[in-house]
Amino acid sequence: MRTSIATVSLSGSLTEKLTAASRAGFDGVEIFENDLLASPLTPEEIRARCADLGLTVDLYQPMRDIEAVPPDEFTRNLRRARHKFELMGRLGADTVLVCSSVSPLAVDDDALAAEQLSELAGLAQDFGIRVAYEALAWGRHVSTYDHAWHIVETAGHPALGTCLDSFHILSRVSGPKDLEGIEAIPGEKIFFLQLADAPLLAMDVLQWSRHYRCFPGQGGFDVAGLLGHVLRTGYDGPLSLEIFNDVFRQAEAGPTAVDARRSLLVLQEAVGAVAPPAPVVPTGVAFAELVTPDADPLSTLLRALGFARTARHRSKPVDLWQQGAAGVLVNTGTAVRRDGTRLAAIGLESPDPAAAARRAEALLAPVLPRRRAPEDALLDAVAAPDGTELFFCATNRPRLPDWRADFEDVEHPAAASDVSGIDHLALTQPWHHFDEAALFHRSVLGLKAQESVDVADPYGLLRSRAVTTPDGSVRIALSVGAAPTDDTVHAQHIALATDDVVTAARRFLTAGGRLLPIPVNYYDDLAARYEFADGELETYRELGILYDRDAHGTFRHCYTHTVGRVFFELVQRDGGYRGYGAPNAPVRLAAQHAVRRLTGG
Repeated sequence: MRTSIATVSLSGSLTEKLTAASRAGFDGVEIFENDLLASPLTPEEIRARCADLGLTVDLYQPMRDIEAVPPDEFTRNLRRARHKFELMGRLGADTVLVCSSVSPLAVDDDALAAEQLSELAGLAQDFGIRVAYEALAWGRHVSTYDHAWHIVETAGHPALGTCLDSFHILSRVSGPKDLEGIEAIPGEKIFFLQLADAPLLAMDVLQWSRHYRCFPGQGGFDVAGLLGHVLRTGYDGPLSLEIFNDVFRQAEAGPTAVDARRSLLVLQEAVGAVAPPAPVVPTGVAFAELVTPDADPLSTLLRALGFARTARHRSKPVDLWQQGAAGVLVNTGTAVRRDGTRLAAIGLESPDPAAAARRAEALLAPVLPRRRAPEDALLDAVAAPDGTELFFCATNRPRLPDWRADFEDVEHPAAASDVSGIDHLALTQPWHHFDEAALFHRSVLGLKAQESVDVADPYGLLRSRAVTTPDGSVRIALSVGAAPTDDTVHAQHIALATDDVVTAARRFLTAGGRLLPIPVNYYDDLAARYEFADGELETYRELGILYDRDAHGTFRHCYTHTVGRVFFELVQRDGGYRGYGAPNAPVRLAAQHAVRRLTGG
């Protein structure tokens, strides 16, 4: 199906928006009136620019407060419309969006609305233009799609149809049955379809619409269900995105347009309209790669945690540290940013690395070129929205490239270890990539996204959302601060699984490691909330271990100090606990702030 995007969905000048839409692979655009008014280009120049970029102008919008008004006011509206239709002819647009009126002059009279819209459509037809009438969720008298369609049907003009907007519809319906009426609309009378998702919020619908829309798959609406109903009418027009979002309007247009296009590919897959390569769900974490300008502090920390430097890459300054099934690569050869040590790459075990890469490429994930010696293993890799490199690995799989073959043994890991593997990875996102990251990991990797949570930080809010495999073999916690300048959550971390966090913490301290100190007040609160065995809470207080429980089990965890941007977490899950200790996050963040103030780091 053809795809389109409203220019209001992207940041920058109109020229920048058009270029971003074209490069992302869109077929057309909706030109938002404010973008045209602010452009130094004439309508003819904009038309030519779209043609050069391979874009059609699918819609011009919006035309407001037209119908069900007194005669004198409607005469003025027709004069305004004539001017806009002339402009659309110069622009090369053949469909105009008319929103249901919010004017205080509008009256609750469907017959009058139909009569005036019919007259408007007659004028539009003289210019070769169609009128798509849309019900705004906050329209003065017309606020539902079925009401708008009733007026269009009553008018009975061939140049008048309806525009369906998923936000306006899904923000008002109470259940799936409310959508069934869509299929009663003839597909040829649906002149345009605008798609948007949104988080489920309890707020004024106008503010909700203007600030919190997001791309399909990033919110809580059943956009796929709505699209299914629309397609069953026989609608064959473009799928167009109209997104009002404060973050998107400040983010770089290019990546936002790619994210938008990916969301439409995933949406079309959900309704069977396209069939990209099927998701290949990863089965585990092969390694986490840390890039550092100075390996000594990191090596000291890893040894204290019980890791051994078991191997070194044949041709690159990369060491492999292992403990149990947990592998950490330490890379000192890659250019390091100002913030020093960081988590730069993740190796994901895959049952079919080549198929996983094909899926990623089909969903517009950047395929990474590899700088490799001729004898190095050829690994497929793509970039996540935050720049983290994702390698698809097949460790010890016959006839498949094995990343481990690039390393030469240095020493053997200890026979006994406290760490069994990597429990989860926590990645902080650039403030404008959070929703994109959740959609990327869900659609490209086949991970399941959990509900987003907000966590109080001493200097703001931290937003977090986990993506995971059904069996928990891969868990990634995505987080972001509340504003572009929020630097409270820049640290990333690797959570290491252990069957006995108390023993692991004691051995770490004995080996010279430092655990994050936790305020005594936290343990006083724990004592009020839970009952513990004699001496148990005192042990947690001594070691800085935090505690949580859910309906499935318990969670005990503690944190190391931070090296660069990275720290480690020791975690013990018992009884099927499914979370990540989110109730303890404010305490951890406050403790890390306190350490940074003392150390100046």
